[in-house]
Amino acid sequence: MSYKKRIESVDILRGFTIMAMILVNTPGDWSYVYGPLLHTEWHGLTPTDLIFPFFLFIVGISIYFAYKNKPNNNSTYKKVAIRSLKLIGLGLFLNAFLPYFPFIQDFETMRFPGVLQRIGIVFFISSVLYLNCNWKGLLGLSIFILLGYWLFLGFMPFPNPNGITSTFERAPNNWANYLDLSMLGKHMWQPDYDPEGVVSTIPAIVTCVSGILIGKLLDGLTEIKWLFLVALTLLVSGYSFNTYFPINKAIWSSSFVLVTSGWGTLILAIIYYLKDIKRFEFGTVFKYVGMNAITIYFLSSLVTKTMYLIKIEADSNIHSWVYNAVFVHDFFGLKFSSLLYGLIVVVFYVLLGYVMYKRKIIIKV
Repeated sequence: MSYKKRIESVDILRGFTIMAMILVNTPGDWSYVYGPLLHTEWHGLTPTDLIFPFFLFIVGISIYFAYKNKPNNNSTYKKVAIRSLKLIGLGLFLNAFLPYFPFIQDFETMRFPGVLQRIGIVFFISSVLYLNCNWKGLLGLSIFILLGYWLFLGFMPFPNPNGITSTFERAPNNWANYLDLSMLGKHMWQPDYDPEGVVSTIPAIVTCVSGILIGKLLDGLTEIKWLFLVALTLLVSGYSFNTYFPINKAIWSSSFVLVTSGWGTLILAIIYYLKDIKRFEFGTVFKYVGMNAITIYFLSSLVTKTMYLIKIEADSNIHSWVYNAVFVHDFFGLKFSSLLYGLIVVVFYVLLGYVMYKRKIIIKV
């Protein structure tokens, strides 16, 4: 966000989101994790399911303030495209990277989608839309995508000889899963679906666009009640839509978009009221991470992957050795030990963010 007077609540929410993302991605032992720190198996919503849509929501807010005074010309599009390609490239690097020879994974089975890839694609499309549409156009397009996605997944006839109808379940006749498998084949997270797949990226764009619209609302906001009213509208409409199109992160359902954007708006409104209006002093620790959010997320993912892949013994790697040697004790429950490991990892990256912040090191991706 490159405007003179930064909205501190946005920086705080961004930093909190990245810290939460690191926490849920780095437990000591995946077999022992508290329920709220896991994604729901299919339909439903846990606190962990809020993290990625929150980040896309914040990307949308940042797009609004970064490009609101930028000209709609080739130079601006070039900058948008370069940043998008950087994000996609970093994501592909994470998927391909091996900390030993041959240093890259077998291309035949390497996963193509990922968190950074989705951020890059969504950032590019959302930025182009913002540069070419007013807020009414963005709102209308968002409604069209959410309703169209529901109608397509739920009612579009499915191509099969046995009369099997389309479904929202994790099944071969789910359109999102079916099309992703057709396009990506072995390059998916799971054999039958990918949570950052091609089809579900389309409604994810609406999550980002919702952030753009909230950014416009924040710009010159005079009464905080409007933020709370928008949050309430999104939450009520999302939970109501859940009856017809279940809340589901894996396929990024339309109800999931509405509910997560509603929660994002509500939490932002609370932070905005306390920090930007009442000027309460809190949340500085989150700003340290938020100023270099992508860099810190990338480094945490790279280090974690390296620790898992470098073997110490046949059945042990650096991660498991450190975890078992330092964090597993008789007086700790295994879930608590696993959580404690994740919290220590978060503290490490907060300290890294603090050092970068104090030295005025801001790496723009």
